[in-house]
Amino acid sequence: MKHGRRQLVVVRHAKSAYPSGVPDVGRPLAERGIADAPRVGARLHALVGAVDVAVVSPAQRTRETWALLAEQLDPVPDVRIDERIYRDWGAGLLEVVRDLPGSAATALVLGHEPGVSELVLRLADHGARELRDRIDLKFPTCAVAVLGVAGAWADVRPGAASLEAFLTPKD
Repeated sequence: MKHGRRQLVVVRHAKSAYPSGVPDVGRPLAERGIADAPRVGARLHALVGAVDVAVVSPAQRTRETWALLAEQLDPVPDVRIDERIYRDWGAGLLEVVRDLPGSAATALVLGHEPGVSELVLRLADHGARELRDRIDLKFPTCAVAVLGVAGAWADVRPGAASLEAFLTPKD
């Protein structure tokens, strides 16, 4: 793909459960998360169309969220599990974006708070103030931010993206 306009979709995992004795990385989705993820997946597909690649945290709740979202996407994109999404925030997640394949026009990153909101706020320009304020307040479970990005993924810099949409399961 030529380095034209791209879309970065940033998703927080759906609502998770807190079973006793289960380590954080192994926490599954709660009933609400299981219900929210497919609805958000259908809305996401209507909003952005095809997703070329998804990069997902290795945590159980993110992999379960991905499975439910992916059922609503057509075609189902390639998926990569990336440890950095679980352990890193801020600059670490920016590196995940910079490592996206150059052929991907639309990419999805599925992770955790506060990393997902930090990534969106780091990348978003100041032109989308209303949405930026909304994210500053809360990036709830199963929320989705869609960013427009010009140029190659490898060249993405803070402030260089436009925040095009932000949706939550309750919207």
